[in-house]
Amino acid sequence: MTQEPKIFPYIERLLQGAEVVWKPLGEIAEIKRGQRVTKLELSNDKQYPVYSGGVKPMGYYDAYNQEANTITIVKYGTAGYVNFITERFWANDVCYCIKPHTILENKYLLYVLKDMQVYINSLATDAIPAHLPAPSLASIQIPLPPLSVQQEIVRILDKFTQLEAELEAELEAELDCRKRQYEYYRNKLLISFDESAVQWLTLDNIYKFQYGIGNKIPTIGGDYPVYGSNGIVGTHSEYNSEDAPVIGHIGAYAGIINWAKGKHFVTYNGIICKKINDNVNAKYAYYLLLLQNFIDKANKASQPFISYDVLNRCIVPIPPLEEQNRIVAILDKFDTLVNSISEGLPKEIALRRKQYEYYRERLLSFPS
Repeated sequence: MTQEPKIFPYIERLLQGAEVVWKPLGEIAEIKRGQRVTKLELSNDKQYPVYSGGVKPMGYYDAYNQEANTITIVKYGTAGYVNFITERFWANDVCYCIKPHTILENKYLLYVLKDMQVYINSLATDAIPAHLPAPSLASIQIPLPPLSVQQEIVRILDKFTQLEAELEAELEAELDCRKRQYEYYRNKLLISFDESAVQWLTLDNIYKFQYGIGNKIPTIGGDYPVYGSNGIVGTHSEYNSEDAPVIGHIGAYAGIINWAKGKHFVTYNGIICKKINDNVNAKYAYYLLLLQNFIDKANKASQPFISYDVLNRCIVPIPPLEEQNRIVAILDKFDTLVNSISEGLPKEIALRRKQYEYYRERLLSFPS
């Protein structure tokens, strides 16, 4: 026997014995599909966003067919996805617009539907593309406590949403501040030298650059990480580089630089950087690469790419090895700090979201 959900004690006190009835969504809200516009009719110069089957607008149109604060549910593709549009917009025919009747608070319905997201997704058909039939959507059962209780639930969950957004903004601002601080000191440390104590070299006196191997990502697996144009993309049983930078060679990430720790394999989408100068600290040489802004120096063909010529002709300052080691020690500390914040940020946000989802579920648990 399925156990009846326990009402959150605070909500139980608010109910004061009032009955919570369940009604099909189609009886307590208007469900209406949007109207089609084509991509040819859209332009970034137009005023109103057009929402279709995605989280973000598919473009902009010169008219709107929905007011701000409208709930939408995707019909095709990402079928069942619940969204809330806070501005006037054009709803395309790929989504449903949900307008609650007077017995139902708009934001309360949003929170209920969000809490049912997994169930709503399960109502989509297995067709290609997947779609959510209108009768299935209309039959969803919605709990209806008194309006005053709905409004109190909205107040509490709105507060959680606001706190989560504030925390996310605060953590991202802290990360941005640390990144700018790190870049400032990196630039200062790598540019400000006593000219009499510095040797200027082209990069081909420090590295032998070589395009990676193979147009495809190896699929056999193995102990060694595989680097493409922007970080790890798989594993392989062979390696062709060790403890060295990898530069994005071709495509959208041409010029991006990653430090690859230990033995690793680099595909043709990356550039192997083999250090050939024993008078240059390996990490110091990596930090010099970060200063070069290879993204802007990439050849702007239909497919951007970094050539050997672009790499080799860069001229960089090389102070005595002792000074290089000192600079690397400082920059490594900054790098560790920035990375710890970068890794901690998603974890902290995920923790807050779990907390929010827990209370949303408790607040919306009513016996049927």
